[in-house]
Amino acid sequence: MLFNIYLFVTFFSTILAGSLSDLEIGIIKRIPVEDCLIKAMPGDKVKVHYTGSLLESGTVFDSSYSRGSPIAFELGVGRVIKGWDQGVAGMCVGEKRKLQIPSSLAYGERGVPGVIPPSADLVFDVELVDVKSAA
Repeated sequence: MLFNIYLFVTFFSTILAGSLSDLEIGIIKRIPVEDCLIKAMPGDKVKVHYTGSLLESGTVFDSSYSRGSPIAFELGVGRVIKGWDQGVAGMCVGEKRKLQIPSSLAYGERGVPGVIPPSADLVFDVELVDVKSAA
């Protein structure tokens, strides 16, 4: 409960302040240590379900759930935005996180024309579906 209150306060204080300066990670569904046999680490191949929205308006701009297929990528090698590489690292299969990503760790000043405005801070609800260890 305390964590949820902290996340709520952090979220709204960020909106009032105007923009994020650092990646903020909230754990939505934690996996017990004894059930987490492998954590996602740089170099691992991961599959992640997600919903992405704009922090300022809450507008959803993309969701793998609507397509019925998670995104697959190699973690930590720059194939996704920096906020994802940092925010997915250390997750266990089945874990869910809310990533509040500043524009500097997302699409920056360029944004994504027609989808994400320039300098937009983003929110991603992510769920780690699978990990294939690089080791």
